[in-house]
Amino acid sequence: MPRQRRGSLVNSPTAPNARTSTSRLLDAMINTDRAAAASLVEQAMAEGIPPDRVITDLLDPALTRLGRLWGQETVSLAQTFVAAKIAEDILLRCLPEVGAAAPHNDPVVLGNIEDDFHSLGRRIVGSFLRAAGWDVHDLGNDVLAEDFVNKAVEVGASVIGASAMMQTTALNIRKLRDRIDARGLNGRLKLAVGGAVFNWRPDLVAEVGGDGTTTNASGADALLRRLHAEATGGAAP
Repeated sequence: MPRQRRGSLVNSPTAPNARTSTSRLLDAMINTDRAAAASLVEQAMAEGIPPDRVITDLLDPALTRLGRLWGQETVSLAQTFVAAKIAEDILLRCLPEVGAAAPHNDPVVLGNIEDDFHSLGRRIVGSFLRAAGWDVHDLGNDVLAEDFVNKAVEVGASVIGASAMMQTTALNIRKLRDRIDARGLNGRLKLAVGGAVFNWRPDLVAEVGGDGTTTNASGADALLRRLHAEATGGAAP
């Protein structure tokens, strides 16, 4: 039999099974029902599910499924906006319980690279990072390489997070790498990359000049903390 994790939605005798819980949270996101989502999280925690498992076993899978729906164009921009807010609500509820660090307000610049308009993943990552204490500067979609670098210099960011959904647009991140290097910022301004294409093709991270990636939004804080420490030569925030 597969090994089950203690205190997870997968093997809790009282909580709904993971698939049912994920479906209920996804329904709340699609229906823009923040109260229903909050109730589901409170129920899970009241039944003994640790907050870190709420994130990994409930929130992450719901966001993955929502991302597929967004890619299929079966959910609207308004629905994804509320979904990001729901994700932020859940994180703010759970992160203090799992010992998240106090807000540090280090700046980070996010955006979808030139010609990319798939904003859901970036919005969710931004929610995770805000909840973890980052000062997020979100430039939106279709951001030129020069604009990324200019904003990072303006706000004193040590990390840029560039998102792309497809390989054709992900290749535009190479322009951002080249611009960082041309400005003499290599090593002092780190480049995190993300989007579904990097899960399918991990080798693409190095091809476009990225310094790191994460397979899901919940790993973004740890990735940026590592890159920040590398860029500043100090401890992670």
